[in-house]
Amino acid sequence: MELLDGFDRAMDEFDQRVHEVGSRQWSSPTPCAEWSVRDLVNHLTGEHLWAPWMLRGATLSEVGDRFDGDVLGDDPVGAWEGASATSREAAHRSGVLDSPVHTSGGLTPADEYLRQMTLDLTVHAWDLARGIGADERLDADLVGMGYEYVEPQIDGWQSFGVFDPPVSVADSAPLQDRLVALLGRRP
Repeated sequence: MELLDGFDRAMDEFDQRVHEVGSRQWSSPTPCAEWSVRDLVNHLTGEHLWAPWMLRGATLSEVGDRFDGDVLGDDPVGAWEGASATSREAAHRSGVLDSPVHTSGGLTPADEYLRQMTLDLTVHAWDLARGIGADERLDADLVGMGYEYVEPQIDGWQSFGVFDPPVSVADSAPLQDRLVALLGRRP
């Protein structure tokens, strides 16, 4: 699967779950121990508010703290929709993959940044589904793309504390279960 196709599918997976959140579920827990459903959606919404800035070459200091705190306001779904639309548009801008992105880890190739965003959308779509009791099945091609991307580098990511330590599952477990387990979730 091409990177931008994966990004779009991951965005669609998360978006579908956001639209399934019931009015009383925003405070429900998620597999991300410190995040409620609202916190999780706020996290992704904030990331996708950052993305257009990052993809056009802005530095971290230029973006500053404008997206810190609660970016959802009184309309979490609407806030997500706005952020995701501008992020998707920025990712599809002609030539976007040709320039590096300023991240906390230094200059990062744009395709690497979008792979990380795709993985984050994918795993958090699963987290959100689990948190609201929705269908947890993810697009199989997207799961394969995520697993192929993260599995060879999971040890390095563990040193940054990005994800909880992997959870043990059988080698014969479905690939989606192996992906979420690799990222510290219990399938």
